[in-house]
Amino acid sequence: MTERSVLISGAGIAGSTLAYWMAYHGWRVTVVELAAGLRSSGNPVDVRNKAVEVASKMGITEALRSAATHATGMRVVDASGRSVARLPMDSGTEIARGDLAAILTEAARPHATFLMGDTITALDQDPGGVNVTFAQAPSARFDLVVGADGLHSRVRRLAFGPERNYVHHLGLYVATVSLGAPSWNPTDVLLYNTPGRLLSVHPGRGEALAAFIFRHPETPIKDQAKFVVSAYEGAGWRTQELLTRLSETDFYFDAVSRVALPSWTQGRVTLAGDAASCVSLFGDGSSLAMAGAHTLAASLALESDMAAALHRYEARHRALTDPKQRHITRTTGLLVPRTRPGLTARNAAARVWSSARAA
Repeated sequence: MTERSVLISGAGIAGSTLAYWMAYHGWRVTVVELAAGLRSSGNPVDVRNKAVEVASKMGITEALRSAATHATGMRVVDASGRSVARLPMDSGTEIARGDLAAILTEAARPHATFLMGDTITALDQDPGGVNVTFAQAPSARFDLVVGADGLHSRVRRLAFGPERNYVHHLGLYVATVSLGAPSWNPTDVLLYNTPGRLLSVHPGRGEALAAFIFRHPETPIKDQAKFVVSAYEGAGWRTQELLTRLSETDFYFDAVSRVALPSWTQGRVTLAGDAASCVSLFGDGSSLAMAGAHTLAASLALESDMAAALHRYEARHRALTDPKQRHITRTTGLLVPRTRPGLTARNAAARVWSSARAA
C-alpha cells in the first residue's frame, strides 16, 4: 500500500499527539507551526481521564510527572486573604501548557517533519488530495490536512469560512501573567471573587501565575492592559498589586469562547482539539485534545475509506466534547458568579464540600 501523507497545522497539544499516532499507524507526517520555537504559555492544564492512557502508551508518563505543578488544592479566600474553603485537586497530572506541548512535541519529533515558523496560506482540495500553499516552504500535496491550530484556527478559516461563524463569545475575558516570583501559598491555587470577577494565583513550579477572568460583553478592545485594569477597579484583596504586573511584562489575553461547528470535516480537511470544539478554560481541553488526536489516528487506521474514518472519529469524540459544551454555563457560573447572592451561595457550597471531603 502506498504511504499516505498528512499535514497537521499546529504543534501544540492536539497536533503533536496526532503527529505521534499518525506516524505510529504508518502515515508520512508533516507538522507546520507558525511559532518559530516550542510554545511557552505557562497556563496550567490537566492530563486526566483517557489522556492518561494515551500518555502512558506514548511513554511520557514519567516526563509529565517530573514537570507537574506543585498545586495540590484550591483555596477560596476573602478580601482579607482568609480561607473560606479548601478543595483538593482532582485526580490527574497538572502541568503548564507549554511544558505539556514541549513533551508531546519531543515525543513526535523523531517521527515527523516539523516546519517551524511557517504557516498555510491556501488550501485547494480535490477528491484525491489537498494542494497546500505555505508562506515559506514550497507548495506540497497531502492526502489529508488536519487543523490542530487552536481557537483562532487558520485551517478552519480557510476550509470552513470566517471565524465569526463558529467562535462564540461566552461573555468573559481572561488575562494571565507570570508573577516572576513564588506564590504566597506554594501548594494551593488561591481563588478570590467579587461578583462577575475572579482572580486566581497559581503556584506553578515555583513561579506563580496570576489569572484575571471576568464577565464583560464582547467589545472592541484597543488597550488590553487598560481594559483589564478597568474591569478590576475596586476589587480588593491584592488585586492592584497583581495588576501592576500586566504593565511590566508580556501577558496572555483573549475572549473566553466556545467553538461549535455542524461538522468537523470538509472533504479531506478535518479539525482537532480547540479548532474543532474549544470550550476555553473550562472544558478539560488539553485532555480532550490528546484523547481526540488518538481517536482520529485510530479511526483512520481502522477504516480504509477516509470519509468513513473521519465520520467515525467525529462521532466517537463528540461523545466526550458535547457534554462539556452543554455544561459550560454551569461551570462558568461556579467559577465566576455573576451576583453577590450567587457568590455567597457558591462559597457556602464550597465550605460544605470542603468539610465533607475532610471528614
